[in-house]
Amino acid sequence: MKKLASLIPTLASALALSACVVGPDYAPPSTPASTPDTAAFAEAAKTSAVSAAALPANWWQLYQDPVLDRLVAEALAHNTDIRVAAANLARARAVLSETRGRRLPTTDLSLQTTYGRTGLGSLGVAGAAGGAASSGVDAITTDFYSLGFDAGYEVDLFGGVTRALQAARGDTAAAAAELDAARVSVAAETARAYATACSNAAQRAVALETVGLQQRTVGLTRTLFDAGRGTRRDVERADVLLAQTQATIPSFEAERRASLYALATMTGRAPEQIDAAADQCKTAPRVRTIIPTGDGAALLARRPDVRSAERTLAADTARVGVQTAALYPSIRLLGSIGFGGTSPGDALSSRGFSYSLGPLISWSFPNMTTARARVRQAEAGADASLARFDGVVLTALREVEQALARYAGALDRNAALVRAERASSAAADLSRLRFDYGADSFLLLIDAERDRATARAALAQSDAAVADAQVSLFKALGGGWEQAPAPTRLDPVAATAP
Repeated sequence: MKKLASLIPTLASALALSACVVGPDYAPPSTPASTPDTAAFAEAAKTSAVSAAALPANWWQLYQDPVLDRLVAEALAHNTDIRVAAANLARARAVLSETRGRRLPTTDLSLQTTYGRTGLGSLGVAGAAGGAASSGVDAITTDFYSLGFDAGYEVDLFGGVTRALQAARGDTAAAAAELDAARVSVAAETARAYATACSNAAQRAVALETVGLQQRTVGLTRTLFDAGRGTRRDVERADVLLAQTQATIPSFEAERRASLYALATMTGRAPEQIDAAADQCKTAPRVRTIIPTGDGAALLARRPDVRSAERTLAADTARVGVQTAALYPSIRLLGSIGFGGTSPGDALSSRGFSYSLGPLISWSFPNMTTARARVRQAEAGADASLARFDGVVLTALREVEQALARYAGALDRNAALVRAERASSAAADLSRLRFDYGADSFLLLIDAERDRATARAALAQSDAAVADAQVSLFKALGGGWEQAPAPTRLDPVAATAP
């Protein structure tokens, strides 16, 4: 016991040395958005359709569409990609918990009972020589009972455990950011699928309305032909124009159904379980107010992919320290307490008590080729993570600028097409009146009808492009994960379309 007491100061000194941590200390890298010149988006200053106000957490509520709100909520709760990301986060947290365990001593409790028999022949005792053999004893039996407790503790002398814990924390934070990134993508793609379904329904409705007008023209042409006031060529040209418009209807319906199938799977349902409310949508959702975008600094703080890249960089930087610590000696404090004897009473008596305590020092010296190579590998991994972080930051800024430019262009084109559609409709109505009174030729009427059909189709397509551009902008801004619910599995048997 005196020797045990004399070891306590030594152990305390070893634990005090564990404050030394080797390897580089992590510092967050600078970003382009941290400078005043790039605080605002360049493209946003060119359009009045957006503002520098903060982006709301649930940006889809800006559409003021209850169906869209419900669909996005269901997708955030039941989407399979989000569930996978949530499981990856749970695994990363378990790894972090395991790494924290390295701060604690390892313990092992054992209890063993051994029954043995040793034949005298195996000991070289001749059976015919008398002695033990003549007495009828041909073997020796032994019983042994033992109870042991072993403990070990790794002295974090050079910070290998500390760096490993930092790396695990970085991995966990990166996994949490990946979950948020999945939520951003799912919310945006759900809104996009819904908008696409509504847009195709709207374009189909425009085509059907145009078909109705053109059918009237075909009927009028046939009547004039039968009365001898027209030609067969006029009838055929009117019928060609009608057929061209009718040919667009099946494609619009097919794309609408395809979007509804995609929307069902986004919300965790089978494709055939189409949402009834989405199936009835006839107008593409659109934000009629100015869209808040924030600035570049707020964007990088909000984008989960930027956060994930930054946390991965922190983890890889800590791994350099883990490998650097392997260049130095490793110290483990080992201790054991045991009881043993040929009977339970002897094993638990003072005569059966034993213990051991002491340090174990290991060092891969002088051959440190492998350890130094692993340090270089970790440093290269950290350099790659830094480059990846810079790329993610630049990509985030680029995506927003591109989305803003495309959104502004879609709005301008849409405004021009609104004017064109109104003018073409007015011209077609006037041309029909003039044709009815014999003031215009049939060729002018057909041209006017074609212009109106083209303008209406272009405007419907432009409305769809505006809706898609808005969703792309919201996705680039990276919001939608802040108030997301915990993901759950939707029972495939019980799941039914609303």
